[in-house]
Amino acid sequence: MAFRLNLDLRIIIFLLIFSNLLFSCSETIYPKREMRAVWIATVKNIDWPSRPGLSSEEQKNEFRKIISFHQLNGINAAIVQIRPAADAFYQSRLEPWSEWLTDQQGKAPDPYYDPLTFMIEECHDKGMEFHAWFNPYRAIVDIESNVTDSLHITNSLSEWFLTYGKNAYFDPGIPEVREYVTNIVADVVTRYDIDAVHFDDYFYPYKIYGEAFPDSASYKRYNPRQLDLDDWRRSNVDEIIVMLNNRIKSIKPHVKFGISPFGVWRNQDKDPNGSATQAGVTNYDDLYADVTKWLKNGWIDYVVPQLYWNIGFEKADYAVLIDWWEKNSYGKHLYIGHGAYKIDDSSNVEAWRDPKQLPSQLRLNKQYEHVKGSAYFSSKVLLNNPLGITDTLRNTFYRHPALIPQMPWIDSESPNPPKHLEVVPEESGVLLKWKPSGKDEHYYLIYRFEGKGKKAQDINNPANILSSVRAPINFYLDETAKKNKQYTYIVTAVDRLHNESKRSEVNSIKNKIRR
Repeated sequence: MAFRLNLDLRIIIFLLIFSNLLFSCSETIYPKREMRAVWIATVKNIDWPSRPGLSSEEQKNEFRKIISFHQLNGINAAIVQIRPAADAFYQSRLEPWSEWLTDQQGKAPDPYYDPLTFMIEECHDKGMEFHAWFNPYRAIVDIESNVTDSLHITNSLSEWFLTYGKNAYFDPGIPEVREYVTNIVADVVTRYDIDAVHFDDYFYPYKIYGEAFPDSASYKRYNPRQLDLDDWRRSNVDEIIVMLNNRIKSIKPHVKFGISPFGVWRNQDKDPNGSATQAGVTNYDDLYADVTKWLKNGWIDYVVPQLYWNIGFEKADYAVLIDWWEKNSYGKHLYIGHGAYKIDDSSNVEAWRDPKQLPSQLRLNKQYEHVKGSAYFSSKVLLNNPLGITDTLRNTFYRHPALIPQMPWIDSESPNPPKHLEVVPEESGVLLKWKPSGKDEHYYLIYRFEGKGKKAQDINNPANILSSVRAPINFYLDETAKKNKQYTYIVTAVDRLHNESKRSEVNSIKNKIRR
């Protein structure tokens, strides 16, 4: 009997050691597909431009530096706020230029350029997706100090707007308002080469204690089904989400539609389907955003819940919420919004003074099948690198590049592989050239392996990705190839939705050129 107990104990210890070894090994396994996004906020110049009224060249240089920095740290998508408050960071016939761009609402950049065209090109050149971030209903930030342009819609259609707290908002209950906002988004989708339309958590505004949102007139006028006030407000938000999704996909089917809601849908004490949290605000009850309904019905392509709390936080535990969202994403992409802005060695919350807090969240993410990546609020924080978090991303979690996850419900057909791969030694490196074999190539991936061989090489390991090239460019110079080293190269084609082709021919070379 004692022998049996000792044997069982040895087995248990072996299993524990083995499981720890597996966990340790898993730390070095990097996903080939993962969303790695950063929010770039423009309202009040949070992230860009650093201040209003910079020259056009200064604005461009700042944005270039921001995007280059994030690219070096493994970020593959920028979520850029292009419509903070019924204004525009782009040339619009519908709304005036933003005051946070030129220091005066309605004033164009001088010398003229279109910031949105510029930003999209910069992101695409760096291999990053561009998600156009709109605030649908905010119209004026701080009505006491804001000076609106004469063409601002609050001056021409004042009956559409409500004052709540210090801000002015579109009234979501007015059908013409929903049509107007949909037209704003459709205009951008039509004219610009964006990859996604993105909304954050601002639908109906966050409640102000003791002050009711003043929409009683539209509630009486536009409520044919005689819904109660809360259900009516939710139906208004549902309607614009459906309208937007249909309109976006009718214009450009490849453009994604994503929402970044507040991190709690409902508390369990209000709904058994809710999370085991005690949040003072929820999407469903306070912001009138029934996000799970949108996911279940396929009205949005991805969701980025803002889980801006630490692991173990009593009222809204990160670990509890990621588990809840994993079970309620309904097959759409789930990315986690991280509150990087809370990381601070002087924070009054101990968890956010711990440099291991965010890494622990990222490790927890990897335990969930449906978590496809992360987004960070906001850009400035990562640039400032508090507690070395950006170094940790670059050197550990984002050490190797990653493709953005596919969305097969939009498109699952891969492009044809490149043909006739040539590998030629040059004075400055190894030159790769290939021929495109179709019309769907958006970019090419270059894989490099040490040694020679026609055997199948592992293109599922992102450590073997050398670089990417934006189509229609069909050549690449490997300047990092070392003299007298044998290399094998493979090239694949990737389409707009990141469906990857089969591999090209395998081609090997020994780099004998002296440099």
